[in-house]
Amino acid sequence: MSDVAAFADVSPSTVSLYLRKPEAVSPQTGRVIALAIAKLNYVPNFAAGSLAAAASRAVGVVVPSIKNAAFAETVMSLQTALGKANFHVLLGHTEYDEREEEAVVRTALSWAPAALVLTGLGHSEGTRKVLASRRIPVVEIFDISGDCIDIAVGFSHEKVGEAMADHLAETGHRRLAFIGSRMQEDLRAARRASAFVARTKALGLPPPPVIGHPAPPDAEIGGMLMSRLIESHPEVQAVACSNDHIALGALFCAQRRGLRVPDDIAIMGFGGLAFTLASTPPISTVLPHGDLIGKETARLIIERHGGKGVDRSTVVDTHFQVVPRESTAPRVAASAITGTI
Repeated sequence: MSDVAAFADVSPSTVSLYLRKPEAVSPQTGRVIALAIAKLNYVPNFAAGSLAAAASRAVGVVVPSIKNAAFAETVMSLQTALGKANFHVLLGHTEYDEREEEAVVRTALSWAPAALVLTGLGHSEGTRKVLASRRIPVVEIFDISGDCIDIAVGFSHEKVGEAMADHLAETGHRRLAFIGSRMQEDLRAARRASAFVARTKALGLPPPPVIGHPAPPDAEIGGMLMSRLIESHPEVQAVACSNDHIALGALFCAQRRGLRVPDDIAIMGFGGLAFTLASTPPISTVLPHGDLIGKETARLIIERHGGKGVDRSTVVDTHFQVVPRESTAPRVAASAITGTI
């Protein structure tokens, strides 16, 4: 740091301030310091800084899966927003295992993080205990239905399940079903399924079958689940899926079996992933606003560190959006097709 300061003709404390809060120095000074850092190939030792301050500028982020594009979008948005305030992201994933989450949380805490971001509100007792002993901001994302540890940013999965049932019913489908994978571990997907069933019954429709599989969600599992549904419940007119990958596999399966989507069976996913718009037909989905979740999470962490008084038990509802497409187009009655009354 002294070498950088000498090269830029500023004090070491100014370089330190630039590294911690680049917005706190003048733009001209910042450019000179940045040039010095580049010329000297200087890399700050944040570990040493953490020891001196008993804290770091790292934010631990724990997600269930890095393969899920919805979580990837949130992490990218979060990292971009935090980076502007000179925070750095440490990423870990759990594959929906509470014991693995506890291990990742303990590892993140060993780095004296400035904040910790977890996915969902359900955690092991060990995770809750170790977090209770630390005085750092904890933001739980992608869920707001329950008691949060500190701050929650996301949406209600129960309302998602209800909205899926409403959409399929409003488009004229009477016999509904729900298919999904890993719902014994992905409790948010399980809650969407339960709310879907309850809402379907409340609408006066036949109780919808729910078919699940313990494997991670992908198109192959979606096709397998769709095949089981068609064979065991051929009367079903529309199916809601636990996520978009399952919906894509369900679409492929229906097409292989010669079923027309949506004429013979309608399909709806969850996640708002890009391929749902590019499929044939385009797949209806629910968009959880992962980008907004990342931005709001970063804002709250930055404000808490800036002393702006973000209270404990703060809940930010980012809502979600039902995106209707051709795969759930309104069902046409037989009389309308034949032209009879």
